[in-house]
Amino acid sequence: MPNDKLKNYLHLHVLVFIAGFTAILGQLITIEAIPLVWYRMLFALVFIGLYAYFSKANVKIPFKSILKLSFAGILIALHWITFFGSIKASNISIALAMFSTGAFFASLIEPMIYKRKIIWYEIVFGVIVIVGVYIITQSELKHLLGIVLGIISAFFSSMFAVLNGKFLEKHTATVITFYEFISGVLFISVYLFIAKNGFSQIFFTLHLSDFIYLFILASICTAYAFIASVYVMRYISPYTVVLTYNLEPIYGIVLAIIIFPEKEKMSLDFYIGAIVIISVVLINGILKNTKKAKRKLS
Repeated sequence: MPNDKLKNYLHLHVLVFIAGFTAILGQLITIEAIPLVWYRMLFALVFIGLYAYFSKANVKIPFKSILKLSFAGILIALHWITFFGSIKASNISIALAMFSTGAFFASLIEPMIYKRKIIWYEIVFGVIVIVGVYIITQSELKHLLGIVLGIISAFFSSMFAVLNGKFLEKHTATVITFYEFISGVLFISVYLFIAKNGFSQIFFTLHLSDFIYLFILASICTAYAFIASVYVMRYISPYTVVLTYNLEPIYGIVLAIIIFPEKEKMSLDFYIGAIVIISVVLINGILKNTKKAKRKLS
């Protein structure tokens, strides 16, 4: 049994590595952020749909629930659009460092959704995160657009993450993802018809390399990562899963430095600010999950 636990723990780290690699693919794919996310969600929807069909998952839910999931799907689309937009406006390191600020937004949003009191140390951590962002901004003003898009992306990410936690009380992860991806694709499609006069021929003209990267992004980094994470959580505690996923920015930034050494060359202040933000995220994860573990034991 210890070997099985080790295999699942290594599998979890592979999933976190895959999550970090998503940003690398965002840099490699040459199309703009909006069509990139449309293709990602459409391809992933096909894979999730096939998984739901062959696993005989029941996706029939009340219309009211579909509307709620659709709203979350729009948030996911906006999160990915601003995230990849941040990468293309600056670089991977900026996007991932700003993505880490999502923990601060979650600490403000979660009390409103779950109707609980704000925890004092979350406010302290929030202030420290703001200091980390300030340090980065002061040293990387040339990447200001990427910083702003990254922070907006983190806000949308924390919004749908908190909402999904609420949805999981009533629906399976398969059902949630299925309807969220449908609404995401429809939302972007409507936007393209209104703002861009529909789909142009150029929109559907993809380089072979872009198609391959999009396929990897949708299949491995989205559909597989979703299915595998659900499997891993059967054998590893939520505490370990949440804490390990907080390493995503670290994996992503290290990968980016290795693959794109020139583009990802940053100032010393950037790394100081990034370390401050990521450290706060990790400490917050440890404290929060330790408290949950104690409540279960009491």
